[in-house]
Amino acid sequence: MPGASGRVLVVDDNKVIRQLIRVNLELEGIEVVTAADGAECLDVVHQVRPDVVTLDVVMPRLDGLRTAARLRADPRTRGLPLAIISACTQYEVESGLDVGVDAFLAKPFEPNELVQLVKELMERRGRVGAEASRFGRVLDLDADEAECAGRADHAGHAGG
Repeated sequence: MPGASGRVLVVDDNKVIRQLIRVNLELEGIEVVTAADGAECLDVVHQVRPDVVTLDVVMPRLDGLRTAARLRADPRTRGLPLAIISACTQYEVESGLDVGVDAFLAKPFEPNELVQLVKELMERRGRVGAEASRFGRVLDLDADEAECAGRADHAGHAGG
């Protein structure tokens, strides 16, 4: 796509959610590749070479939290920005922080929140660089956690 500003690997077992995320990011000139679960993500991440990975938590074969942990354990993907797009329960947020997730977005979400989050993670990756990205996570995680939990039960938005 002309003017594409980056590439995102979207990992969600719900085809409708994958398509929703894809359309909203592609409208912003971002290239999107999708995977149906964590196992597929790990199979394609090195070929795709995304700038950001978004992960649902509850998926068959390999869930989003275990996928995030494996991506962090691999030196080739250790600095890759990871965002959880899920219900954002307290468990998901705490577990995500433990494995090194960079950001959270609660389902249901507003499309503009998704785009803003992805662009922010892409910009941070560009500024920080792969070697230093472990130390470059400067998201206000307490605020994100509260905001994520607060949006988790709003209706009338895109969700799944």
